[in-house]
Amino acid sequence: MQTQPPTDFAIIPTREEIASVQRDIRFFPATTVAPQTLSGEQVHAWNEDGYLAPLDVLTPDEATEYRTYFDDLLAQALEAGRDSYSISSAHMKHGRVWDLINHPRIVGPVRDLLGEDVIGWGAHFFCKMPGDGKLVEWHQDCSYWPLTPTKAITAWLAIDDADLENGCMQVAVGSHTCGLIEFETTGADSGNVLDQAVKNPERYGRMVATPLIAGQMSLHSDLLLHGSLPNNSRRRRCGLTLRFCPADVHAYLGWNQKGVVVNGHADPARWPGLPRPLTA
Repeated sequence: MQTQPPTDFAIIPTREEIASVQRDIRFFPATTVAPQTLSGEQVHAWNEDGYLAPLDVLTPDEATEYRTYFDDLLAQALEAGRDSYSISSAHMKHGRVWDLINHPRIVGPVRDLLGEDVIGWGAHFFCKMPGDGKLVEWHQDCSYWPLTPTKAITAWLAIDDADLENGCMQVAVGSHTCGLIEFETTGADSGNVLDQAVKNPERYGRMVATPLIAGQMSLHSDLLLHGSLPNNSRRRRCGLTLRFCPADVHAYLGWNQKGVVVNGHADPARWPGLPRPLTA
């Protein structure tokens, strides 16, 4: 079923395309007994809750440096007529984002949860401008991705400080054990950054906000319900989502072309391995 990769990996597969992929959709608990970066208690919390936060990644100086770097990427996107949510598949285009998806302080905790052979395959800046009025409705990442089995993890790296006032992410703790949850499709005029919405998310888990300081990250399962409210503050709220999965995951619709082997090894027939882009 593998196809040639699409020309723009920022294009989200249709619901029909995702449905055409035979997937094993369930939560796979971390089984490591000797984590190298996380504690045993954190691994247990991951299995119980479906997320971890906050985790320190960048020093304050590094966080400032990457914020300045994103400022430039955003300025280029806006000048080209795109919006603040359009910088997607960034590790395929920008060497410094490729470096982040390989960053040992990001890969280390992910490896403890996924095992030794890890693929980084996605990088998308979610940037809410001050007062932009947009929200991210409650959703599961796995609803968008042609991957099987559902073992993917998102590292949400705070480029700016993120809190309730400027629209930090919120999660439904424990919802990762509910399987695939039914959702509604939202229209372009809904104010939703994406196009899916799960109603009454409190039915599936305990609602928790995940504020982060710039340079910290959270981790969440591809089955965890999450979303975020609009940014009603005068401050920007940008986060870089970095996506990972074990090397035994199958990626369809050409998505394996996005993969970077960030730890261990992978079958090149399944994950060819994306080289570092030459552009910054």
